Amino acid sequence: MAKKSAVDRSTVDAAKDRAVTHDVDRRQRGKRKKLSKKGKIAIWSVVGALLLVFVLNIVILPLTGGGKRVEPVTEYAGNNPYIRVGQGTMLSAHRAGGDLEPEETLAAFKLCMEGDVQVDIVEFDVHLTKDKKLVLLHDHDVDRTSDGEIVFKEMGVTIGEKTLEELKQLNFGYDFKDKEGNYPYREEGANLDDVRILALDEILDYLEHTARTDGSLNYIIEIKDKGASGKESMDLLYSTMEEFGITQRTIVGTFNADITKYIDQKYSDVVRRSASILEVLNFYYAFLWGVNPGNVGFSVLQIPMGLRGFFDFATAAFIDYAHSYDIAVQYWTINDPEDVARLVENGADAIMTDDPSMAVQYIYAE
Repeated sequence: MAKKSAVDRSTVDAAKDRAVTHDVDRRQRGKRKKLSKKGKIAIWSVVGALLLVFVLNIVILPLTGGGKRVEPVTEYAGNNPYIRVGQGTMLSAHRAGGDLEPEETLAAFKLCMEGDVQVDIVEFDVHLTKDKKLVLLHDHDVDRTSDGEIVFKEMGVTIGEKTLEELKQLNFGYDFKDKEGNYPYREEGANLDDVRILALDEILDYLEHTARTDGSLNYIIEIKDKGASGKESMDLLYSTMEEFGITQRTIVGTFNADITKYIDQKYSDVVRRSASILEVLNFYYAFLWGVNPGNVGFSVLQIPMGLRGFFDFATAAFIDYAHSYDIAVQYWTINDPEDVARLVENGADAIMTDDPSMAVQYIYAE
């Protein structure tokens, strides 16, 4: 009987242990559920906050971009010569007017200087050649605008791979199609002298010493190279601008952050530059929030129009805001007559277009 009692007690004790263990497990599961519930609440709170920030900044605020943040700027007495309040919008030939003649060639520049349309600004891009010359071209390689594949017998040849003399072999009007759909620079006997690649000093000699000798022409010059080549380009560009006396009439731009930084470090006191992509976005959000953008390193915003009614960079409210902080606003690439008319009405400082002959009638309508 004693042995059986011991077995019974052992069974009872084991049952009690199981009950205690089960109770502990149940309490722990309850705690875990509570923690899990709190964790989910915390996660959803973060998600909700992020969603609110997203909706506010990406949806709601951009939809208010037409509302004024500052009083309209009707007079300007600052020191930024590119702000045109009361003086009318400036006309800029984008890539020297690439819809009318092969872009960034002497043929295009001659049309802007010697034709019926007299532009206020010429815009073009520069690259550094293998023999350290600055030449005019938008793309990094020569394929899109020249017969480079035929001449060099390979695709993808970049400016930095060839000397100026080698690049002079190419016909940069080869792929130009006029408004009638013809390729005039492929025709037998076509004069190709004015569609060879241009060195920077060549075009400045023509513009400053032949075409517009009164010093009234302004420039927008974009540095395409980055890294060491981009810095060399900036150094050479600055020395050439000084040589031709156009430094104070030129806005230098680049999409390469390292070159923007280099300009600020070495040339901030003597060169005016346009805003980088990140700077444009920061400035636009300062406008949307109606706050002071702080000290900026740029004199000009060179931007597209954005989306009308949503992330709209082309409103009178935004232009007034920029002017109130001594920043000029120039727009690219404006090839639609209605867009030109809207920007002129809203007070844009300059319009860059591939077709100056179209834009001029709206800019100088008065």
